[in-house]
Amino acid sequence: MNTNAYITFLLIGIVLVAVDGQIIYHSGRRYLENSYGAPEAGASMARLVAVMFHLAVLGILALLSLISFGGDESSIPSVVGKLGLLLLVLAAAHGITLAVLSRIRDEQVGENLVARKQGVTGDGRNSTVNPVSPGTADPTRPSVSPSLEHGAPYSAPGEGR
Repeated sequence: MNTNAYITFLLIGIVLVAVDGQIIYHSGRRYLENSYGAPEAGASMARLVAVMFHLAVLGILALLSLISFGGDESSIPSVVGKLGLLLLVLAAAHGITLAVLSRIRDEQVGENLVARKQGVTGDGRNSTVNPVSPGTADPTRPSVSPSLEHGAPYSAPGEGR
């Protein structure tokens, strides 16, 4: 492969990888933001996955540039053949990356469900509400509506009301 064909192949390959990597990053960030509660955590995971994608596919691109397709390596069919192989590899890497993002999101959604079942909120506090004693006017605690039967403050069963 002559220098012009080699550089053309590498430039086209780098542009394809960069564009696909940016699509993965931006879409993955939106996909993961909802599952993590904090948008910056989802963006961070998407960035890590996108960097892994870029490094892996650029490494494959470098290896593909060394493969000989036989015949005249500087010919258009040779460059197109290498680009076709690169596109197939890029599609496979894109699919694997989507599977990784999906698995990360599924694990985070599962962890969130378990935490909600155990009564822990996103900030680590217990989400159980403590009852309000009659006559207590603490604004940090929720108030309870009066009992329908007695027109009085809420009474627990067995308190004699």
